[in-house]
This record gives sequence, structure tokens and C-alpha cells, in this order.
Amino acid sequence: MIVVAASDEQWNELTGSRPDIDWLRAENTAGFSQYKNADAFFCLKENEISPALNSLTKPVIINSVIHPLSGLGLAANVYRINGWATFLYRPVWEIAGTANEEIETIFKSLQVKINFVKDEPGFIAARVIAMIINEAYFAVEDNVSSKAEIDTAMKLGTNYPFGPFEWAFKIDNKNVLALLQQLYTTDSRYKPSELLIKEATENN
Repeated sequence: MIVVAASDEQWNELTGSRPDIDWLRAENTAGFSQYKNADAFFCLKENEISPALNSLTKPVIINSVIHPLSGLGLAANVYRINGWATFLYRPVWEIAGTANEEIETIFKSLQVKINFVKDEPGFIAARVIAMIINEAYFAVEDNVSSKAEIDTAMKLGTNYPFGPFEWAFKIDNKNVLALLQQLYTTDSRYKPSELLIKEATENN
């Protein structure tokens, strides 16, 4: 039994291709405490992450792309994943936290291979995709091409599942911008495009 607090999109991505699990949906993380027999909890709503999760003794998997566990004040049974749109479909997930048999058994039941990575902002894949999206915005700023043409070129030329602007739309470009801004505080390579800033701010 796995209890999930998630948006409709996250819920569908997580559970849709994994029907053999006993999924239960909670409106918010405050409802987690009702499920004493649950084997694990997924908190995919970023605004629901709080020290209150420390009252749970079973594994808790949170969607925290930007903020490392080290700064959240959470217990050792809390794990961090990338819950951005399109990432929960994947058969391999990046995860930060302490590896043990219990968490590995849970993900094996989900038929998800987990790759333990450093507890850093952006993990690996989100950093790379955010940079690709940012470079695509710079290309539009420089009048290299249009958004539609860049999306088509990247899908055909690199076999990406989505073009960078399609990906930005699915992920929500304000999430991409927030990650870039966090990374830019320590590395100038992640400076966000002015066009991305403008569009993300307007969308917000």
C-alpha cells in the first residue's frame, strides 16, 4: 500500500502504468497519518514538504528538485526525487537519500530502477534539461530560429522525446527558471535567459 499526495497529472504519471500497486490518494500530507499500514508515502506536492513528515516511520519520497534534503530538516527515512512532469513515467529514477533494502524493495515493486545520486540541487537529468531549455531560449533571443523549428530540429536531430519548448511547457517554465536561478548562485553557466525570465514571470 502506497499513499500519494499529488496533482492529477503527477498521480496519473505515477500510477497509470503501475496498476498492480495498492495506491491510495490523500488530499494532502496531513492525511498521511491516517494510513498506519502503508508501506510508503509519496509527497509530490512541493508546497506540502514540511518537518511534519518526520512523524512517519515508513519511507517518504518527496518531489524536491531544487532543495536538497540537507537543508530541509527531514528524517533519514525521507528520500528526494524529481517529480517534474514527464519524469515519473521513466523506468530509471534519480534518488537522494540513504540506500537500504526497504527502499530498494519498494521501488522494485514499482518496477523502477533507482540510481542514488548526490543530494544536490537539480540532480543530474533536471540540470541537463534545464540547460537545454535555457540554450533554446537564448537561440530565440538571438533570432537563430523559431520555437517550433527548434523543437522540431531537436526531436529529429537528437531523438529527444520533446523539443525544449515543449518540455518547458510540460515542466512549467517557472520550475525551470527556479532551478537555473538556484544553480546560478554558485555557477555562472546557469545564468537564465532574459526571455525565459520574462515568460516565466508572466506565467506566474
